[in-house]
Amino acid sequence: MVFQGEVLSVTALLDAARDAPEATPAPGIGVRHTAAQNAADCRRLLSDGEPLDVCWRFGVLQTLDDYTSALRRGGPSLAAEVFTDEPARVGAAEIDAAFAALADYLADRDGWAAPAWALDPSRCTTAWYPAVPVIFREDADRESPDAFRRRGILITSRSLARA
Repeated sequence: MVFQGEVLSVTALLDAARDAPEATPAPGIGVRHTAAQNAADCRRLLSDGEPLDVCWRFGVLQTLDDYTSALRRGGPSLAAEVFTDEPARVGAAEIDAAFAALADYLADRDGWAAPAWALDPSRCTTAWYPAVPVIFREDADRESPDAFRRRGILITSRSLARA
């Protein structure tokens, strides 16, 4: 079979995406994954001997992706539900602090009230640079959002960038 369609340039594809109508959220679709579920996954990863950076990627950043999906589908009130249930402690202060920092950061950014568990002062660590190579640590020292910095987590401005 030979392709018989039109090959569009990247610019044309971006223009088409920009001109497409906004997707309307389907009623009744709630939150599919939560911070609490992702924290449970992190606990399992850590018990299997995985390093903290794996939990950062497959727990904390996965929660960011889940939040972003819910935000697109239903706005801030639906997205905030990703953080409704308190994540159980995973056995690593760094990850516990990261879940709290992410909830606090997104709440402030998107205008909803952070859950009480995210404001717990015991959810903190000391100078953790999750998945930040040594050469970028000075950037993380300068750029880390306040919600992360207050909890001892130092990230760059690119650390929360998602494709």
